[in-house]
Amino acid sequence: MTACLIVQNEQERLPAALASVAFCDEVIVVDGGSSDATVQIAAAAGARVIENPWPGFAAQRNLAIDAARTDWILEVDADERVSARLRESILELLRAPPPGAAMAVFALRNRFLGAPLGPSAKYPAYRSRLFRRSVYRHDDERAVHEGIELRERPVILEGDLEHELAATPWEALADTWRYARLDSRHVIRPGSPAGYLKGILVRPAVKFAYRALIDGGWRDGWRGLAKISLDVSSDALVWVLVLLGAGRPAGDAGAEPEHFGPRRVGPLKIVALASGEQGAREGEQWLEALQARGADVALIAERAPANAAMPHQTVRRLGPLSAIHAIEREMHVRPIDAVVPLGARARRALRLLPASHRPEIAGLSPAGEPAGLDLARRRPSGAGGVS
Repeated sequence: MTACLIVQNEQERLPAALASVAFCDEVIVVDGGSSDATVQIAAAAGARVIENPWPGFAAQRNLAIDAARTDWILEVDADERVSARLRESILELLRAPPPGAAMAVFALRNRFLGAPLGPSAKYPAYRSRLFRRSVYRHDDERAVHEGIELRERPVILEGDLEHELAATPWEALADTWRYARLDSRHVIRPGSPAGYLKGILVRPAVKFAYRALIDGGWRDGWRGLAKISLDVSSDALVWVLVLLGAGRPAGDAGAEPEHFGPRRVGPLKIVALASGEQGAREGEQWLEALQARGADVALIAERAPANAAMPHQTVRRLGPLSAIHAIEREMHVRPIDAVVPLGARARRALRLLPASHRPEIAGLSPAGEPAGLDLARRRPSGAGGVS
């Protein structure tokens, strides 16, 4: 396995990151033009150092991947640390990978202004950082949010990737500005003033309330509320910059309708939201049939499935809040194409969820499915809406 790091002027944080990946077969550090001792520190730690003028996040990560001598790649940033439990999980996976496994994800634990964050940073927010380079690489067109888009359900590892999000308020503000500026270069300019109003005022206000109250971000105290405030401020700042001339016109091949998000590739992902014994049983049987035809599936129910291999989450009692949290956890593993309720309580809960948490494919249910639906690939256009 090769650990790949892309860095620039990281002499303070790099030594701890390198120490946390010392268990890897090799370590590659691609430096984008540091003016401090970053290169010397990496070389002294035994890393193979490649110096390459900064071409963008995705291109720089791909350069590191292409230089690796092993098939399995572990990507870590200079401000991240592989925890002891995660290290053991990684080694266990590599000793006996499941047949066909090409990707593993694990939780990111953000540390912000001196303390770890929980619900305010959507912990556990899974990251796709361990993969086979013969199968995956980054999208060179993305200047930011260049994470790999999964084409199958990944292996979920135990343990955290510890991330020093920001140690000081000034660092947090600088990160907010930097990412907003990069995002603003790629979104489509709204066609009316209402689009700017939504992006600058309405959506950030709704997002703050949702993350602070529904997600429970308030439980992280003032640090959690500060983190959420910076996130929604970054969203608003993107649209302010677009209003001032950033962004791209509609129809531009490199433009995004909203902020960057995961693109849907690979097989359909279908989640059954089931209440009661009968609903759980029906959901399990239906999902097993879909899985056999190539779909990526998951069951959210009030009891564990009889088939222990079925991807699932068990909730004590299915209601709107428990459904939201379970669905979000599945979204972090891989984007969802449809959530289908089974059971009266599941149907009631789903109706109360925001649109983003109840994507659908029109006509899809245990009783039938739309014509022309290919579960193993992206569904044909017009076969229902995905939020």
